[in-house]
Amino acid sequence: MKRREFLLATGAAAAAAATMRTSRAQQKPAPFKLKYAPHFGMFRHSAGKDPVDQLKFAADQGFTAWEDNGMKRRPVAEQERIARAMEKLGMTMGVFVATATFKEVTFAGDNKAAREAVLKDIRDSVEVAKRVRAKWMTVVPGLSHPKLAWDYQTANCIELLRRCAEILEPHGLVMVLEPLNHHTNHPGTFLYKSPQAFMICRAVDSPSCKILFDIYHQQITEGNLIPNIDRCWSEIGYFQVGDNPGRKEPGTGEINYRNVFRFIHERGYQGVVGMEHGNSKKGEEGERAVIAAYRNADAF
Repeated sequence: MKRREFLLATGAAAAAAATMRTSRAQQKPAPFKLKYAPHFGMFRHSAGKDPVDQLKFAADQGFTAWEDNGMKRRPVAEQERIARAMEKLGMTMGVFVATATFKEVTFAGDNKAAREAVLKDIRDSVEVAKRVRAKWMTVVPGLSHPKLAWDYQTANCIELLRRCAEILEPHGLVMVLEPLNHHTNHPGTFLYKSPQAFMICRAVDSPSCKILFDIYHQQITEGNLIPNIDRCWSEIGYFQVGDNPGRKEPGTGEINYRNVFRFIHERGYQGVVGMEHGNSKKGEEGERAVIAAYRNADAF
């Protein structure tokens, strides 16, 4: 090939490659209107097992947040690697679990050892939150006490939450209390209603104590979602979602998520919406279905 022909061919190839890159960039989905947060494993068939690859895949689909309930259990080096990747991708870190039990009385009781264990969990969580650049952490206040009157339990819970808030406030961190349904998943938990969570947060009276309003759980417990969200609005710090029945992606159950998402968006919500649910279908097909479900629910 003559030099001139070679240069022309090389230039044409470079131009074609640039056009392809531009086309791919133009085809990249726009960010979602709300900060929907997938979790590790949700896109493992499409992105592979590596956590950072999963983060990159989600960012390429338009997701701008992430959550990981088990972050505290990860090695420090892995926590730091995830945090660096999220910062580079411009993603917001959602909740991790600070303290939770589904088998013991903790917040509702008066056992000193159990209460001190909760405070240690919170102190340990401060270091994790700083490391992974998280603001919110989930608190599940354990089981109800079978031998204490309800008001005594509530008073115990409020007092311990105030002690937790004293630990978190200097760092600007927020524990979000998650009411859990009794009917399907977590019978016997102390905190299960949104009005109950609202009252407790008002009594604690701290910017570090807010509600994690899990729409799946509250649909089962009480329904009336938008009015209850509206009533609780001043104390809601975080949302999680999952359709009912089945706890899969929006559109697989009875909840009109497009209307719910529209409402919280119009109310000016700037926080994270955790995708704490499974996929209704297996493999890559199921992962594509999850992404499509959120695109549909976000189209308001």
